[in-house]
Amino acid sequence: MNNIVAIVGRPNVGKSTLFNRLTESRDAIIHETSGVTRDRNYGASTWNGVDFSVIDTGGYVVNSDDIFEEEIRKQAMLAIEEADVIIFLVDVVSGITDLDDAVAKLLRKSKKKVLLVVNKIDNNNLIYDANVFYGLGLGDLYLISSMSGSGTGDLLDKVVELFPNEPVDEETIDIPKFAVVGRPNVGKSSFINALVGEERNIVTPISGTTRDSISSRYNKFGHDFILIDTAGLRKKGKVSENIEFYSVMRSIRSIEEADVCLLMLDATLGMESQDVNVFHLTEKNKKGVVILVNKWDLVEKDTHSTNQYIAAIKEKIAPFVDVPIIFTSTLTKQRLFKVLEEAMKVYQNRKQKIQTSKLNELMLPLIEANQPPTNKGKVVRIKYVTQLPTETPSFAFYCNLPQYVKEAYKRYLENRLREHFDFTGVPIQIYMRSK
Repeated sequence: MNNIVAIVGRPNVGKSTLFNRLTESRDAIIHETSGVTRDRNYGASTWNGVDFSVIDTGGYVVNSDDIFEEEIRKQAMLAIEEADVIIFLVDVVSGITDLDDAVAKLLRKSKKKVLLVVNKIDNNNLIYDANVFYGLGLGDLYLISSMSGSGTGDLLDKVVELFPNEPVDEETIDIPKFAVVGRPNVGKSSFINALVGEERNIVTPISGTTRDSISSRYNKFGHDFILIDTAGLRKKGKVSENIEFYSVMRSIRSIEEADVCLLMLDATLGMESQDVNVFHLTEKNKKGVVILVNKWDLVEKDTHSTNQYIAAIKEKIAPFVDVPIIFTSTLTKQRLFKVLEEAMKVYQNRKQKIQTSKLNELMLPLIEANQPPTNKGKVVRIKYVTQLPTETPSFAFYCNLPQYVKEAYKRYLENRLREHFDFTGVPIQIYMRSK
């Protein structure tokens, strides 16, 4: 189970900057105006070999100019509900405000693991000013500057130490895990019910009925795997209600727990931006993916429809287009077993290991025939390639000047690998290393 860290606090204490530092990204939009974080408030992070997710709760709440306590309270409640560790961020410059007090009260009551983090400690004179925050009654203070990064190492040491050690279920360790993901109301629960053959999930036409992730063990017709059904991902703009926030968080958890994600689209709507986001989320987490176009029975078709539809999807998910796309109908149970076969195939593709000798025999002549372009007069020579011992397919190409190899050439290498080995449905990582 992947651990979740939530950052809470009132606007302008530096939540987005801290989020960016923890996830090493520029993902959150940072702006001077209060409450601008709108999108992209989920990221993956790793510290001391421990992977976890970071959620910036600010982006899930619509903040108007007069920030009211209710909104901040909602964020705190969401974090209490869903996160394993909560970072409560306060600002040394403004001291304790009424809003800080209100949040602290909720967090004290919650029995959750809370770290009180004082931000904007940009010089030693401010360390003394931070002591006032002991008054919030949340124990030790962690003094940081999210701008410069000072103090974040100690904070992360503590975060990782607080994660619960969950026992691993040995019995299910080697069983493939498939997560059914997608927006609400595309037919995920109906798909699982059609497979499992029982009304495991409440199926109602109301958008977003499945709130929790539900896992079912599927063991028949020669297949054995775990199916995870998630609450649907809803458009970010509509995540004003707590329920929506949970469903986004749970979908994230399900994607992280799965080996292969079955991304379900509604054929009548096509692939919308939210679907593309989910696709990139699975890719970012290096998961296998199969795209299911559901409700295909409701679409008017002519001879070209399937090909046109596939082309439209591929255009939106490029450059990673080596993905199975299957047209289904959970209502008429059309091609459901084809989905399982593809998912198993993708699962195997993701686990495959290619011998180093075979890789070099194949790739070195292709590299010789099409060498990396010279960069600033430097000639890059790739000498050797090997697959790394990672969970998902990653390849290291050893060369004299790794820093001069551009993305376009890495894509060339990836495409050659895909041509000769079956990595359909699986993201590939390409690394240039100095020999």
